[in-house]
Amino acid sequence: MKKLINDPAEVVDAALAGMAAAHPELRVDAKARIVVRADAPIAGKVGLVSGGGSGHEPLHAGFVGPGMLDAACPGEIFTSPVPDQILAATTAVDAGAGVLHIVKNYTGDVMNFDMAAELAAAETGSPVLSVVVNDDVAVEDSTFTAGRRGVGATVILEKMAGAGAEAGRPLAEVARIATAVNDNSRSMGMALTSCTVPAAGRPTFDLGEGEMEIGIGIHGEPGRLRVPLAPAKDIAEMLVEPILADLPFAAGDRVLCFVNGMGGTPLIELYLMFDEVARILRGHGVEIARSLVGPYITALEMAGCSVTLTRLDDELTALWDAPVRTPSLRWGI
Repeated sequence: MKKLINDPAEVVDAALAGMAAAHPELRVDAKARIVVRADAPIAGKVGLVSGGGSGHEPLHAGFVGPGMLDAACPGEIFTSPVPDQILAATTAVDAGAGVLHIVKNYTGDVMNFDMAAELAAAETGSPVLSVVVNDDVAVEDSTFTAGRRGVGATVILEKMAGAGAEAGRPLAEVARIATAVNDNSRSMGMALTSCTVPAAGRPTFDLGEGEMEIGIGIHGEPGRLRVPLAPAKDIAEMLVEPILADLPFAAGDRVLCFVNGMGGTPLIELYLMFDEVARILRGHGVEIARSLVGPYITALEMAGCSVTLTRLDDELTALWDAPVRTPSLRWGI
């Protein structure tokens, strides 16, 4: 294992200390282990809280700021945040307009966010709603889930719901936006290599030099199938065709196309993959109206990528285009 770390047991806390030093516009509470935008809570604004296991950076803490999340709760690597963290984040951003929890569909995340929502509602009296992200088309159930996993659409959902909350929309409206993004998004990923959790010190799974895993999860959960390594154009087909069939997407649809890196794949390869994805979409008459390329929801140093397509209407397009200013996503401000 070769990593830029000191003590494997302190990786998350040390990274949060670095985030605090690099981003004074954020409020990092090391004791509660939460990251909050410095101006929270904001009177009249719905608070947005998300979180999950660390190791997926920049998700979620990298998306805290104007136009996106109000707070994030990083758990241990690939481990759900605990209810006390989520409760602390919820109360930190609650200004009386309510709080929306954005939860990836992993069993521990769902259970702990539900528990924290009940505690917060009892403690503050403010309404707390939850939206569960479950955009992965690869498998119905996996190591960490009952039902489909929440993957790449989480980034898009946090951005669009964040824009709605920033514009002053009420809690029910922000939850409706989040639900609409989830309902119109589908994703699928693949891996060329495993990743190594620092505390484990060895690869999460074994993948031969001439093999790749199609439909992998962001924690290294098994995918649909393990196949021989193939050219990028064939990999794109394996990812995109199941996505298109699942919603289903149709000729004339306008989409946001997100090609995501899993942490160990360089941008030159991600842009190459985007070109292959675009070629397939053109063949189906699907228009790429907006795009995002880069490592935004990762699995430590895993090599590989995922593709997310979100079907757009005028409202969702405007919410995507709205200004955002976070450590890892920013435009228009």
